[in-house]
Amino acid sequence: MKVAISLPDPIFSEAEKLAHRLRVSRSQLYATAIEEYLGKRQDSRITERLNALYGTGLESVDPALAAAQLGAIGNEAW
Repeated sequence: MKVAISLPDPIFSEAEKLAHRLRVSRSQLYATAIEEYLGKRQDSRITERLNALYGTGLESVDPALAAAQLGAIGNEAW
């Protein structure tokens, strides 16, 4: 899809230099940059959702499970 966007001159200039240095087209550079940005945003949304899910309150650990976990690590020094 073709789109028109506005960029501040310094960002445009740096992007042009980077595209030239990487030997990719301007379109490819922008597509890659947006793809990476979206991936990072997706990661942060997942983290936010997990934090919301697990941050609602402290759940008690079943005593038998806690004992099994402690028994599995033994008396090793951390």
